[in-house]
Amino acid sequence: MELANGNMEVAEWKGSRWLRTPTYADFSIALPEVLPDRFTIEFDFYCPKHWPEVAVRCEVPDKPGNVHYDEVFFTTWGQSAGIRHEGSKEEVSITRLAEGVIDAVMHCRVMADGKYMKVYVNDTRVSNFPNTNFSRSNKLLFEVAASDEHPAMFANFRIAASDKKMYDALMANGRVATQGIFFDSGSDRVRPESTPTLKLISQMLKDHADLRIMIEGHTDNTGDKAGNQTLSEKRAAAVLAALTGQFGIDAARLESKGFGDSKPASSNDTPEGRQNNRRVELVKL
Repeated sequence: MELANGNMEVAEWKGSRWLRTPTYADFSIALPEVLPDRFTIEFDFYCPKHWPEVAVRCEVPDKPGNVHYDEVFFTTWGQSAGIRHEGSKEEVSITRLAEGVIDAVMHCRVMADGKYMKVYVNDTRVSNFPNTNFSRSNKLLFEVAASDEHPAMFANFRIAASDKKMYDALMANGRVATQGIFFDSGSDRVRPESTPTLKLISQMLKDHADLRIMIEGHTDNTGDKAGNQTLSEKRAAAVLAALTGQFGIDAARLESKGFGDSKPASSNDTPEGRQNNRRVELVKL
């Protein structure tokens, strides 16, 4: 992460590390490659005193003069979120947030498939637009409006690229970690925004009739081991139930198993690592 303008500091809050800015600030996240057509961006956004906003877009140094790009934004002073034109700030697709949403941590999520983009705040879809002109580059820019009296806080950044076909990754490695299956905190309830990923899995299974998979549930190490084991088993079973019940996949082609916190993909010492460890993986049988 690189700070371009303003001031930022690391703050400890509720047992987690947060980035806190008391000024207007621009910071960027460098990506290993150009953001592909299909991607997911997630982060937590909290404003103890309402006013700040954040806009997210790709940084394109040499923009063609005749091309107008879009950005995603989340604002507390306007109590809304969605998509707008980057230069003019003209709104493209937005929703006013429900009363009380901005009083707590907002989990912000962007899901893109080419020009088709969905934006969520917590479980609520605030934008669903089929023709967004969101630029692609290897650097994401976060533009923050904040002040001493109205600071902004960020945590749990996650950027997932989905340009490689799931089936290709599964055949190459024997397993693939899904990007886009979400659960309520401490629960096995599959959240509605998981539907696109579940559709991809079901389509892969329909396209390859001989494919059988194990659905693995994994957690971080928060809480006790027995509870984590049970939760991981229930989450894996919930994904299996969704694939059979909602998408018509033959249950004989699926198995599920939970591993709790026994197989971490990252260190549990940071919020980012713990988030990586809360995952569902598919394993070829």
